[in-house]
Amino acid sequence: MQYKDYYEILGLKREATGAEIKSAYRKLARKFHPDVNKTKEAESKFKDINEAYEVLSDKEKRQRYDSLGANWQQGAEYTPPPGFEQFGFDFGQGGQGAYQSFDFGEMGGFSDFFSSLFGDMMGAQTSGGRQSRRSVFSDFGDFDFGQAQAGGRTYRQEAPKEDLDLTKTLNITAKDIFEQKPVTVKFTQMEKCKSCPPLGSFCSDCGGTGIKNELKTLKVKLPPEIKEGQKIRIKGEGLIDAYGRKGDLYLIVNIKDREYEINGTDLTKEIEITPPEAVLGVKKEIKTLHGNITITIPPKTDSGKSLRLKELGLPKKGIGGQSGGYGYLNVRVKIVLPKELSEKQIELYKKIQES
Repeated sequence: MQYKDYYEILGLKREATGAEIKSAYRKLARKFHPDVNKTKEAESKFKDINEAYEVLSDKEKRQRYDSLGANWQQGAEYTPPPGFEQFGFDFGQGGQGAYQSFDFGEMGGFSDFFSSLFGDMMGAQTSGGRQSRRSVFSDFGDFDFGQAQAGGRTYRQEAPKEDLDLTKTLNITAKDIFEQKPVTVKFTQMEKCKSCPPLGSFCSDCGGTGIKNELKTLKVKLPPEIKEGQKIRIKGEGLIDAYGRKGDLYLIVNIKDREYEINGTDLTKEIEITPPEAVLGVKKEIKTLHGNITITIPPKTDSGKSLRLKELGLPKKGIGGQSGGYGYLNVRVKIVLPKELSEKQIELYKKIQES
């Protein structure tokens, strides 16, 4: 989901005072109220203004929002922290962003971004106006999605569903594939703070925001004959919601290697030779994944020509998952001039050209 810059929506600086926030809100709310402004953009703009004011006018919400830091202030795609369920709210007619109705389970006036951060802080409304910002639903672990009765019948209530899967990029090299050892994957993930004390107490671990960055480290075994763009699923390593449900982690393979081009189990490696070596032929020692070897470049070799070497590529998958040998290593020749040439060498090149 998209990060929302509430300060920008109200046209304010981040150090704006409460009075400045209220003044900016009233001015914009009058301008974009759907009863006054009939343009197509007015309703969407009015919701954004109300949402921004709801956050910035509340000390606790503003503190949590500001704690997201610079990484979330660039309009980038935002992944909501787990454990914050998405509740729906409708904006009221009070002109101050008050709630008119509380619709549990369906998205109302607030955005997904707002709900992912502040769903646990919102309260239901009473007939006397806005209730405490923390309601009976603020601690999801205490809410029982069990049996409900209506009209003499008993119904089973289901916990709200949310997407708990994560997708990350897995950068690997030809060496990672060749060694067939588990690859270490590290990534930072925003999660609901597990150290928060009972309501009303300050949590030094997350600074009272209720969310924190967690560094996760996993060991991933690469499947045989892995390909660019392949998706690897790691069960149960995604997000975790307040009901203990776990999503899956999906790793999208991105093969990045400066030395080799990879095509299935075949590798291509480029080596450089000089013009005299191309004309006369030469023996070259090259480094491969299987160790150093010596190859013979035949005389009169053109630039771009490849030598195809057996069993020096990546592992093949055999019958029953056993090793099936290795692919080819293609050694591509590139003719380059020496970086420095003496006058004598230049004269020799002139004689060759004249002949």
